[in-house]
Amino acid sequence: MKAMVLHRTGEPLTMVERPDPSPGTGELIVEVMACAVCRTDLHVVDGDLPNPKLPLVPGHEIVGTVIAVGPGIERSRLGRRVGVPWLGHTCGVCPYCRSQAENLCDDPVFTGYTRDGGFATHVVADGQFAFDLDDDADPVHQAPLLCAGLIGWRSLKKAGGGKNIGLYGFGAAAHIITQVCVWQGRKVYAFTSPGDTVAQQFARDMGAAWAGSSAENAPVALDAAIIFAPVGDLVPQALRAVRKGGRVVCGGIHMSDIPQMPYRLLWEEREVVSVANLTRADAAEFFPIARRASVRTHTVVYPLADANRAFDDLRTGKLSGAAVLTP
Repeated sequence: MKAMVLHRTGEPLTMVERPDPSPGTGELIVEVMACAVCRTDLHVVDGDLPNPKLPLVPGHEIVGTVIAVGPGIERSRLGRRVGVPWLGHTCGVCPYCRSQAENLCDDPVFTGYTRDGGFATHVVADGQFAFDLDDDADPVHQAPLLCAGLIGWRSLKKAGGGKNIGLYGFGAAAHIITQVCVWQGRKVYAFTSPGDTVAQQFARDMGAAWAGSSAENAPVALDAAIIFAPVGDLVPQALRAVRKGGRVVCGGIHMSDIPQMPYRLLWEEREVVSVANLTRADAAEFFPIARRASVRTHTVVYPLADANRAFDDLRTGKLSGAAVLTP
């Protein structure tokens, strides 16, 4: 097998030849068809997230075909298309797992962080954390749903049922969840970096009712705001934008520090909450909704060997939508 490997954080990935993997008990071997590039991958590679497994194959938005199964996995899964997400395994016995909050597991395993991921031709996955996917869909367009879609969906649920939703940072997650909001009859107000007219037009193309700079005021008071950009300075700005009783959801796994701010921004029962990881129940909810809403991901395809170029384009804001690697 071939894999793009991170040997030390802050350094480029290198292409490595490895022996083909074998499945252990409860595991699958997946031949990778596509793996999207998530900003979390960038945080892992750049060293923003502590203690990754090294050497490491990043990537956790994986679509592929099951080509081998280990003991404890039904052979009927052979040949099936599956998706492998960020949450790669949970202990099943901690208080969080027992209370249907497996995203907060005390002893989790994360794909592309604490176990090797999908920037490769093959990947080993826990069979219980590999979701069956539609065989007739384009795998490139499916791949961003495995994290950008699932985290976007979990963030939207945390935001509540309000009509006017603000999205700060219009990348992979925001362009997916905007389509869901439009299908639900909500209005999306998209906030981008000042001067990023390309992203603002992209948001309007995806169905946003309004798009502008994060320094601007929305034309209405927001019922909730979701922050996908990893910028702590956006938290007080979003609090200013939401109505009394509104909620600000921080949707990223990493964010710069939230600055000191006056209490009056939080007063009147406004809330700030975070989203951590995902659950298998999120996937069971979201994938049928994505089909009914006719969600179409906007992707830019890179060969596996060009993973570093995809990272550079993500760092510099050149991407609209999601980068996807194909072996």
